[in-house]
Amino acid sequence: MLENKVNPTINKSTGLPRKRFYRARAHSNPLSDSHFPVPLSPSHFDYSLHYPQFFPTSDQVDSSKKIQFADIGCGFGGLLISLSTLFPETLMIGMELRDKVTEYVKERILGLRVANPGQYQNISVVRTNSMKYIPNYFEKGQLSKMFFLFPDPHFKEKNHRRRVISPHLLDEYAYVLQVGGIIYTITDVEELGEWMKSCLENHPMFEAISEKELEADPVVKLLSTATEEGQKVARNGGQTFQAVYRRIAPAS
Repeated sequence: MLENKVNPTINKSTGLPRKRFYRARAHSNPLSDSHFPVPLSPSHFDYSLHYPQFFPTSDQVDSSKKIQFADIGCGFGGLLISLSTLFPETLMIGMELRDKVTEYVKERILGLRVANPGQYQNISVVRTNSMKYIPNYFEKGQLSKMFFLFPDPHFKEKNHRRRVISPHLLDEYAYVLQVGGIIYTITDVEELGEWMKSCLENHPMFEAISEKELEADPVVKLLSTATEEGQKVARNGGQTFQAVYRRIAPAS
């Protein structure tokens, strides 16, 4: 009988992947052509591969349960994992362009499912370019929350077209967000924070959420604490800049 080989990428005590084996560049160029499978349409997305407890088979014809939260550029999955137990019946997905980081999140979720039976079944991750393929994954008005946490600032003016929040991309996000759905953004770069806020403020299908509502929203507290990047900013005593907006119906 073959002996089980120790997998050095997995922590023996926790069963979770070791992050140092999955390190990658902080950001990727979203305008470059990467090769990965993309569903032809939202109906071609196989939920059974991502949420087997909810979808034992790939036949979803009569299923009304769909992904509601999308974490765009999910990084190492900290926000997804925090949201999973906060909203255990809500399906959510992380969308990440970097292949090594995506693999890490996959292994992390699988490890958490094994260590915590019945939990973390509502989260998953997919390697994709969300700036190009959002409509391939989500139907009109499907999502109730979208997250853009510490995105690449693309400092040079000529690279602003690579920013994940922009006037034309907000048109796509408005399409997949239901009326009343919320976009959450946060950054530690003041200029980018102003940019994202300005884009949202000037878009006819978004309105700012009041301070009173933000204080009552348990998700807002996670924006600066749940991710690796947010924790690093906090350790260094840095500032963060949030913009949280609600999808509204267009004025008739």
